[in-house]
Amino acid sequence: MLALEVILVPVSNIDRALKFYTECLAFNLDVDYHPTDNFRVVQLTPPGSACSIQLLSTESPERLKNVYLVTDDLAATTAQLSRNGVNVEAIRHKDDFESWAGGWNPGLDPSRRDYASFAEFRDPDGNTWTLQERGYRG
Repeated sequence: MLALEVILVPVSNIDRALKFYTECLAFNLDVDYHPTDNFRVVQLTPPGSACSIQLLSTESPERLKNVYLVTDDLAATTAQLSRNGVNVEAIRHKDDFESWAGGWNPGLDPSRRDYASFAEFRDPDGNTWTLQERGYRG
């Protein structure tokens, strides 16, 4: 068995990132271990997820791209994130879902099919997250 446990998220300011992930995204703080001035481990977990993130302090321009956060109600999730101060891009859905070849239409998939509707946002450091709807039950 293999399980994905942790994804490293590069940030320039751990305290700013910690505030964003806990206050804006409602991630749970698992660990904030800071035994010396030069070493700190901050681990957070999205609500309902088995995989966590660790904030990695770096001056490198490399950033995380398109890690998926799955929600069962994309409209409600994007509305809540927007209320929390997150700039979420417009929702879009796959054009011609059955034979999708990369095209998009604005808004939610009319049938709210799994894996058809998406939106993106960036954290304060430019790490890109993709929201995807799966399991909508209306």
